[in-house]
Amino acid sequence: MYQFIMIIHVLAAVSLVALVLIQQGKGASMGAAFGSGASQTVFGSRGSGSFLLRLTIGIVIVFFSTSIALNYLATSTMKKQGVITLPAKTQESNMPVSPASIPMSLPEQSVEKVKK
Repeated sequence: MYQFIMIIHVLAAVSLVALVLIQQGKGASMGAAFGSGASQTVFGSRGSGSFLLRLTIGIVIVFFSTSIALNYLATSTMKKQGVITLPAKTQESNMPVSPASIPMSLPEQSVEKVKK
């Protein structure tokens, strides 16, 4: 379930970025107002604003819905785990001993001085 929602979430994010990059800015229609020709007549006289705006709003709703669902699934999974148990330590290890783990001892001369 989590993977399925994650796939939808990624697809919504990518398509949302693509839709935002496709749309024209507010100042782009200013050139058409001063007689630079018929701009953006593919989607009709109103332009692509309403169609792309509605599509963007729909994908934003899907994106936020999947974000909330992924957050809920992640937190509910963490609550179910409760206490984390660590594996028990084994007494005998087959790993080689590193020099840092060997306790340092005093040299023989200093031990004799301490005894006197």
